[in-house]
Amino acid sequence: MRGLDTRAAHEVLVIGESIVDVVDRDGITTAHAGGSPLNVAYGLARLGLPTAFATEFGDDAYGRMIAAHLASAGVAIMRDDASSVETSVATAQIGADGSAHYTFSLHWDYAATAVPVTPVVHVGSVGAFREPGSTAVRHALQQLPASTLITMDPNIRPSLIPDAPRVLEQVASYAARADLVKLSDEDAAWLFPGASEDDVLEWFLDRGTSVVAITRGSAGSVLRSRRGRAEIEARPTTVVDTIGAGDAYMAGLIAAVLDGGDGLGAVRDGAESGFLERLGRVASTAAALTVARSGATPPTRAEMDAALSGAAQH
Repeated sequence: MRGLDTRAAHEVLVIGESIVDVVDRDGITTAHAGGSPLNVAYGLARLGLPTAFATEFGDDAYGRMIAAHLASAGVAIMRDDASSVETSVATAQIGADGSAHYTFSLHWDYAATAVPVTPVVHVGSVGAFREPGSTAVRHALQQLPASTLITMDPNIRPSLIPDAPRVLEQVASYAARADLVKLSDEDAAWLFPGASEDDVLEWFLDRGTSVVAITRGSAGSVLRSRRGRAEIEARPTTVVDTIGAGDAYMAGLIAAVLDGGDGLGAVRDGAESGFLERLGRVASTAAALTVARSGATPPTRAEMDAALSGAAQH
């Protein structure tokens, strides 16, 4: 990355780790490109949004898998020469209920000093917290114009990041700059043991975040701002596995903001309940379509349009 590009060639820039998910299901092993930020970038591109992804991976077989996967959706890859970097790997064991349990071999030495100007920048997961790369992520955010809408998903992976008090300090720093934050109920329980859902939502709003969403798996999700609240039921579906569900929800949120006319302004102004309802409905649909098939395979724009149109007719 060679400096600041003042042209908004892409609508969204995602910054974060790339991982190959090696999935063990009933003794059969398969490998897929993954990692929360990668899944968000891929999901956004599948929804038709011009997306760039600042990341790192090796010049090895798994790295070539990642590059091909991103290219298949049209994601623009931004990375420095990474020939000496070993591509990160996550091994997922799939339970009888479709849940995934991970072990990791992860490297995050991201060192970019500048990022292109885009309307939206998304950060999260290991890349936002694990050193030395997370320092470069925070530096990159500091360079952005005030007009850039920042989104974040902590997507906590306890074995790969600092302890909870240190991560909470970092989350507070991100929350002060972020306009839209999504976290799962599991993330909330790890960051805020014993706190109520409302307390968690208020914590983010008090630190400057404009819109906060908490996902609850099959129990749906809730979105809050200073001016509104929306409770979203999970869209009925048959769960194959939950890999990438939260990332698809995040991509759906961002896409819904960008599809909504002055959605960027609406988020910053403290979105009202009707706007939050629309965001949550789109995001929930993206997640439901993703869990209905194996691996992190988020919907295309055509699939989303068909699903949302069908829901509107019922």
